Amino acid sequence: MTRAPRVGDYLELCKPRVVALIVFTAVVGMFLAVPSMPPWQALVFGTLGIWLAASSAAVINHVLDARIDAVMDRTRNRPLPTGHLGQRQAMVFALLLAVASMLVLVVLVNPLTAILTFLSLIGYAVIYTVYLKRATPQNIVIGGAAGAAPPVLGWTAVTNSVDPHALLLFLIIFVWTPPHFWALAIARKDEYAKVDIPMLPVTHGVAFTRQYILLYTILLVIVTLLPWITQMSGVFYLFGALALGAGFLYYAIALRFSERSDLPMKTFSYSITYLMALFSFLLIDHYLPAP
Repeated sequence: MTRAPRVGDYLELCKPRVVALIVFTAVVGMFLAVPSMPPWQALVFGTLGIWLAASSAAVINHVLDARIDAVMDRTRNRPLPTGHLGQRQAMVFALLLAVASMLVLVVLVNPLTAILTFLSLIGYAVIYTVYLKRATPQNIVIGGAAGAAPPVLGWTAVTNSVDPHALLLFLIIFVWTPPHFWALAIARKDEYAKVDIPMLPVTHGVAFTRQYILLYTILLVIVTLLPWITQMSGVFYLFGALALGAGFLYYAIALRFSERSDLPMKTFSYSITYLMALFSFLLIDHYLPAP
């Protein structure tokens, strides 16, 4: 007998851990947008609106990927493959989240943030999930633009404008996304192959993907110097970015030259810690007294 849906089933559809990282980078963008403290309305309602939109995109992703989720070991216990929730229930939930997000952002934040958030939602939930993910091994590179948007959304929530420094934050996450996700794709290569998803390790092989992870990691370390070079951030951030980058390079080099089976997931896990710590350094540096 199929059990009734639970609150936890709906919460799982929202991918809370992934969304938490997304919202964190958006909140950092809010604080970096102003010299002191951001207005509380923009901080509270901007965070809420972005969180609702990211959750909606996650739910839509669950619905569109339900068929392949049922086949892959990593995802087969999600609420839709197990039948704990139906696709109609999930889509209604996603729609409610999306509408609530747009209402909050348009009425309580500003229309620019609402428009950019909506484009980001469509970019991830539809363009990436429906088309790019199944069309090209460069799916995560192109689709990474949607995932890199949150700091810009946070910035516009406070300033109602898109600043070049906000685009630097976008660029950091955009370059971070491929090595982050390709490490996971190596670990799950056989599962992606089984469901005909053309992730880079499936189409070009693991060795090729390892090489590209290293190249993108080198590029990432260079890109993370830009906030210091442009005087957006100071020496505290610079040393933090270099230390974190050295750690990422260590994993990328080890992954490139070692066949250890545990390295892809260790690299993937470190990449998450890396991004959280990098944005934490940006935030702390922002409020340190000028030398």
